[in-house]
Amino acid sequence: MCGIVGVVSNAPVNQLIYDGLLLLQHRGQDAAGIVTQQGRKFFMHKAKGMVRDVFRTRNMRALPGNVGLGQVRYPTAGNAYSEDEAQPFYVNAPFGLVLSHNGNLTNAAALKAELFTTDHRHINTDSDSEVLLNVLAHELEKTTRGLPLKPADVFAAVRGVHKRIQGSYAVVALIAGHGLLAFRDPYGIRPLCLGRGQNESGSTVMVASESVALEGTSHQFERDIAPGEAVFVDLEGTVHAEQCAAHSQLMPCIFEFVYLARPDSVLDGISVYQARLNLGETLAKRVVSTVPPNEIDVIIPIPESSRPSATQLAHLLGIPYREGFVKNRYVGRTFIMPGQGVRKKSVRQKLNVIASEFKGRNVLLVDDSIVRGTTSREIVQMARDAGAKKVYLASAAPPVRFPNVYGIDMPTADELVAHDRTIEEIRVAIGCDALIYQDVEGMKRAIGSLNGKLDGFDASCFDGVYITGGITPESIAKMNEQRVDSSEEGEVDVSRLALPNPQEA
Repeated sequence: MCGIVGVVSNAPVNQLIYDGLLLLQHRGQDAAGIVTQQGRKFFMHKAKGMVRDVFRTRNMRALPGNVGLGQVRYPTAGNAYSEDEAQPFYVNAPFGLVLSHNGNLTNAAALKAELFTTDHRHINTDSDSEVLLNVLAHELEKTTRGLPLKPADVFAAVRGVHKRIQGSYAVVALIAGHGLLAFRDPYGIRPLCLGRGQNESGSTVMVASESVALEGTSHQFERDIAPGEAVFVDLEGTVHAEQCAAHSQLMPCIFEFVYLARPDSVLDGISVYQARLNLGETLAKRVVSTVPPNEIDVIIPIPESSRPSATQLAHLLGIPYREGFVKNRYVGRTFIMPGQGVRKKSVRQKLNVIASEFKGRNVLLVDDSIVRGTTSREIVQMARDAGAKKVYLASAAPPVRFPNVYGIDMPTADELVAHDRTIEEIRVAIGCDALIYQDVEGMKRAIGSLNGKLDGFDASCFDGVYITGGITPESIAKMNEQRVDSSEEGEVDVSRLALPNPQEA
């Protein structure tokens, strides 16, 4: 899960990309990067940290140009602390390419070997995004063969990419001197949308992971980029688009609607907020069958993503809804933190209880999902410490029982509290008095009913069905070897080989 933005304009784009990344900060808090293009020269700044910390005034001044892209990173492969694995990535041929990627390639290891032995290309990091960039570069070189670049050549290269890579990918790339390229995997697992805006000098074309990045920067949402589709925007702002996948289906990641995306976004025609309201409605039926409503005094959401579901649940059951936790907005999401010790320590820094809402009451806590169970166990204990008589816990999502291989940091089955456990065993592990889960089919119906054009969902972490195929226990084990290296921050990084930040040139 990362956030990507790309812009073609007739005015400087550095501030616009910065603003777009701020709106996508929830999608990645590990690192951030921006590349702009002036003439045929790229200017890059990327570093570890949040957007507001990575980019200072001097950095922004060193990013001239009317075309650019940016990314906020949350790593699922490679080294979480390596600044050089922050995106975008750069190669100088053909033309000069920079690329940012949201998703995860499931055949990255095989591709890396193939790039070295067959394509004679060198990969210097453990990032699958660098692999993807080099595959694109190789395919683009094959289609042009020294001739001037045309949109048809770009689309032919993307068709070659689709044939070679597997997994999830929403991509934005710059081709030096020519324009911006954006494309999406044939299943549309990761989101990507297109919009247009106006400024004093003319028009702007923008692509982004979520519609909120368009709307928040005064762009008009135009459409989602279709699964398998490529969009090429030339330097004059003309948009060329073509379907580049032999077979495509719209099967987005359902976890985007459960947790990842902002509630004010619309992804593939589905309001994320309405999806979460619907999840609360279907969850109400599960709650009634487990805990009689007259035994629940109050319903309290676990901030932030669960609020719509909890609101709808309370409304349907006729039970008071209360805010019982106050969130510190300056602490990152705990389930994406690299170390379990860091994750556990941060829960009480992240949330504080309003004791009066718990004391002497039977409380139903509502969460969007339960992944590792560490946070849930701490929160249940916090409710008990605040004086709750009984603590029930409801999850708006089903049990997360399977590894995710498409770009969410939950790839090891042993880390998942629901893996190989019954609901009762999970309840005991978390320590609540009753545990209520959404069911898988109910979740799919609740969200899928909002867009009849969907072909289905990637719900692999819930149902174990990997829509791209080719995922085996052995391949998952191989991918786990490439997982984020959570070595201590501050270790010497000796991998430096990238387009230098402007102030270092």
